[in-house]
Amino acid sequence: MIAPSEGISNYPILYSFRRCPYAMRARLALVAIGMVCELREVVLRDKPRELLDVSPKGTVPVLIDRNGRVFDESMDIMFWALRQQDPEQWLIPEQGSVAEMLELVDKCDRGFKYHLDRYKYPNRYENTEAIVHRAEGYLYLEMLNARLRETKYLFGNRVALADMAIGPFVRQFVHTDLGWFSEQPLAYLQDWLTEFLDSEIYTRIMQKYPKWESGNECVVFPEPKCKL
Repeated sequence: MIAPSEGISNYPILYSFRRCPYAMRARLALVAIGMVCELREVVLRDKPRELLDVSPKGTVPVLIDRNGRVFDESMDIMFWALRQQDPEQWLIPEQGSVAEMLELVDKCDRGFKYHLDRYKYPNRYENTEAIVHRAEGYLYLEMLNARLRETKYLFGNRVALADMAIGPFVRQFVHTDLGWFSEQPLAYLQDWLTEFLDSEIYTRIMQKYPKWESGNECVVFPEPKCKL
């Protein structure tokens, strides 16, 4: 725990990186509940000392609440936010349970993400063939597609936690080779992903922000909705 006065505002502090799927999770939850925070956009190759001081593992997202509590796991931040309020009922799926959603998310984090990294960044791993890991990751996509054949979203016909927790990772996998993905027999998953990427909430979390440095003017996230 750190002193609540660490920030230059009275908002919770969120260390984030725009393209990181884990950080996307955190931002999605904050936008969903209308929680305003002080955003600190991190450049991962040049991590600020302030981030490492509160979370030595140096990954994002990291959230520091108004009481100085530190949350440095994406799902912990989502639950921290949604347990305060859950206007879209992400924790009340139309079908299934929170435990079942977390099981599907866990398969993403512990299995799919392993293959995603080696498919997208094969040069980072010794003796790695990207196409092998694409094939392994495809099995998870097939499973999602099968669920979406039955309902519009992963746990019913309205969005729930699992959709928002998994969507950023599917996006990253797909964008490695959009042409390949478009040719796969995954029509339900393709429609689901397109809706996610076209959604207002996704647009809001993907606004660009400058690199944060100590002493910078406070950046408030999320930005207010545009007025017509």
